Amino acid sequence: MSEAKNLARLVFIPLPAISHLKAAVKLAKLLADRDECLSITVLIMRMPSESNISSYIKNSPDSRVNFVELPENESILTELMKSPKNFLARFLESQKDLVRDAVVEIIKNSSSSKIAGFVIDMFCTSMIDVANGLGIPTYVFVSSGAAALGLMLHLQSLRDDSNLDLTKYKNSDAEISVPTHCKPVPATVWPSSVFDKESDLLDFVKRYRETAGIIVNSFLEFESHQIRSLSNNETIPPIYPFGPILEFGEDQTDEEKQNHRKIFEWLDRQPRSSVVFLCFGSKGCFDEDQVKEIAVALENSRHRFLWSLRKPPSGEKNESPGEYENPEEVLPQGFLQRTVEIGKVIGWAPQIAVLSHPAVGGFVSHCGWNSTLESVWCGVPMAVWPLFAEQHANAFLLVKEFEMAVEIKMDYRKESGIIVDAETIEKAIKQLMDPENEIRVKLRALKEKSRIALMEGGSSCNYLKCFVENVMKNIP
Repeated sequence: MSEAKNLARLVFIPLPAISHLKAAVKLAKLLADRDECLSITVLIMRMPSESNISSYIKNSPDSRVNFVELPENESILTELMKSPKNFLARFLESQKDLVRDAVVEIIKNSSSSKIAGFVIDMFCTSMIDVANGLGIPTYVFVSSGAAALGLMLHLQSLRDDSNLDLTKYKNSDAEISVPTHCKPVPATVWPSSVFDKESDLLDFVKRYRETAGIIVNSFLEFESHQIRSLSNNETIPPIYPFGPILEFGEDQTDEEKQNHRKIFEWLDRQPRSSVVFLCFGSKGCFDEDQVKEIAVALENSRHRFLWSLRKPPSGEKNESPGEYENPEEVLPQGFLQRTVEIGKVIGWAPQIAVLSHPAVGGFVSHCGWNSTLESVWCGVPMAVWPLFAEQHANAFLLVKEFEMAVEIKMDYRKESGIIVDAETIEKAIKQLMDPENEIRVKLRALKEKSRIALMEGGSSCNYLKCFVENVMKNIP
């Protein structure tokens, strides 16, 4: 074994939001497990809206993944919070000196190892400046899929290289050709922030082109055209699809496991593939009028259901949905009593564990990318109801291009105030739960392929190996 291989360290810089942090740590452990000569330091920035991060990061003496918490500068945060405009970009810019100091300290104290690269979150592109200043290559981890990445890179190129005003497509029925897509992509499914001239999103995306590589949470057998299209574009850095990178809930507390036990006891009593599971992500919730329409649809569909019903936040910025003490306050009168034999209304649930249960036969989802990969991993077909961000583009990919999902409302915007009627929801649920639906066959095949991709010799495993080899070459 060459001595150079003993010297490799990666510095991870995740966005300080729990979902991004979890994904980064999962990736870090995946890389550390791949090569025993690779160690990883995860830098933890402090954002006021994320108070629960400390409980998640724990340094273990036998792990080659360790955490360094950056100091919190309250005066800077106070100043930044005076204006919400472009808060994230301004916050990350304010952290550059802290990151630089932490990396210099790592270099000083690690005579036996050398930093082979930064791995930054898809929003932390300002840290490329820090890496460049230290002569260190940067890789970006994009936790969405290859199709969404391709769409964003194409829109960024249209804006910056073709001087196209993307805001004119707002509320438009126009469609554009995108290299990573086989069908024209309608503006109605683009992330809404691209229509906002003051949004930072495409500025973040533009800097992906400066990196030494882009890690994508996908796998070749799932997004084959999308990954090959990105890989064949000379203006885009090398693409490394390692996925599916999934969160299996290993960090659940004993209390959480106890709270969830009743869910699985109920599922154990249901026939195989008979239950439709409704869950809209950690940020997903609906107002009372929409909740009532969903309830009517479920009752009329006569299918068994498990519904993760979340309470909208009170209005505080960045606050997440919570739990109802009494769900009856928003449900139709008598709903729980009438459906007691076939349904269960719950709060937050361990999603992948629920999807893995043999009783679950369908998934009504917001189409977040993690949820999409979990659906594929578990072989459970989806009915898509996107709410924000790139979820609409994901829904378009699954429904129109891959023909492997049922549409509820693909161009729905949570902030639009539009109510999706019970009849539309009921029709989609019946189609989703139809045992003869050919989508089920596609999902069964993809389930198998998602597992093979991660095995030795599988596509994701090979890309992972290729990435590690590339990183090791950065050590002189």
